[in-house]
Amino acid sequence: MVNPGSSSQPPPVTAGSLSWKRCAGCGGKIADRFLLYAMDSYWHSRCLKCSCCQAQLGDIGTSCYTKSGMILCRTDYIRLFGNSGACSACGQSIPASELVMRAQGNVYHLKCFTCSTCRNRLVPGDRFHYINGSLFCEHDRPTALINGHLNSLQSNPLLPDQKVC
Repeated sequence: MVNPGSSSQPPPVTAGSLSWKRCAGCGGKIADRFLLYAMDSYWHSRCLKCSCCQAQLGDIGTSCYTKSGMILCRTDYIRLFGNSGACSACGQSIPASELVMRAQGNVYHLKCFTCSTCRNRLVPGDRFHYINGSLFCEHDRPTALINGHLNSLQSNPLLPDQKVC
């Protein structure tokens, strides 16, 4: 198991040297028949787990993801950081240490999570509308929502009010 994009390959392990390997998870000696190599370290198969769902990563695939100090399965990585790792508003990459805002599976820099009309930044606790890929603060929602008509907004499903968490 090697991180995507990592060029490091595990050093060869022989039966004689296996007992000298230490698990990066628990610190114990690895004397198991199988071991994993990820993030330049060896792991017991039971110790390399997703930080979110606690799934044993060796059981669910051949890759793992790391970001913000977490070890993640593919599903949780995409759920937390989006498919591309790029901001849905500006398209720039989002550094691993940066906090993000999320709406409908899209990920945004904090500074990019703004109302499409007034450009005011939306912060946790603000109510907003997400329509056709655009964010609107509670005060600038399209008039079609206020009047209860869907007219031109009907091309994508209309989502109920949302609240930034």
